[in-house]
Amino acid sequence: MAALPAPFDRLRLPVIGSPLFIVSGPELVIAQCKAGIIGSFPALNARPSGVLDEWLHQITEELAQHNRDNPDRPAAPYAVNQIVHRSNDRLEEDMEVCAKWQVPMVITSLGAREEVFSAVKAWGGISMHDIINDRFARKAIEKGATGLIPVAAGAGGHAGTQSPFALMQEIRSWFDGLVALSGTIAHGRSILGAQAMGADFAYIGSPWIATKEANADAAYKQEIVDSKAADIVYTNLFTGVHGNYLRGSIEKAGLDPENLPESDPSKMNFGSGGNSKAKAWKDIWGSGQGVGMVDAVESVADRVDRLEREYLAAKDDLAAKI
Repeated sequence: MAALPAPFDRLRLPVIGSPLFIVSGPELVIAQCKAGIIGSFPALNARPSGVLDEWLHQITEELAQHNRDNPDRPAAPYAVNQIVHRSNDRLEEDMEVCAKWQVPMVITSLGAREEVFSAVKAWGGISMHDIINDRFARKAIEKGATGLIPVAAGAGGHAGTQSPFALMQEIRSWFDGLVALSGTIAHGRSILGAQAMGADFAYIGSPWIATKEANADAAYKQEIVDSKAADIVYTNLFTGVHGNYLRGSIEKAGLDPENLPESDPSKMNFGSGGNSKAKAWKDIWGSGQGVGMVDAVESVADRVDRLEREYLAAKDDLAAKI
């Protein structure tokens, strides 16, 4: 594993709360950072585009105040997710806003762009690029990404199909930089497992949906609590990119989860708005296979407390077995 640079070396747990479409906003990110893990949100969640500057101002000020009030328990840094696919017509504008606030970490998705990685490096930030296989990982590092987010089988959102064991070991055979492993991590022992496989961070998404601070419909939060791994459906119908979704939300949309058509990947759109197809699927809810570990809607602070207890207990159990 790589040595974590400041301020990432002061985390309570080696966890990044992954950016969640619609769900992640300032309230969730601030709560995650105050609890001692990296909070993140997609830049495209801030709509219209001018709202991004307001969000970053709010996050920066509230975390700075927290640090002044709690010098012995400083907040973790935050991250902004940028969709670098050509359909995102806000990318250049949003990157300028991120440069203004010197965002500590930028997470890039759906394409590796050298100019984006260079811009983040120029203001002293870290860029983490999510990938689903070793070939894409190599391209991202060649183009200047600081680190990688291997999105393994079972992850929520736009997930890959490879085992985390296979994906991590292929990457670690040639790359010794920062890695955040994604895929079905919803328990403290899984955080330790990610570290054992060579990851620096566990990249956790679905459990944050069922928190009080998440910008999610109450029914969505309850669906997370009620679902198990078998209730996750893998399809590219809704965005053009394969991802994992809650079976119940697909059924409520009048679709048969067992007989979903394939979507045309060339029609995918992650731009700043106006996508009628995306609006049609607004109640299709993403989730990873780790939902079986989520049994209640609770605060971010309580969830982090639980993850820490589980993580420390797993470390003790492992030490007793060695």
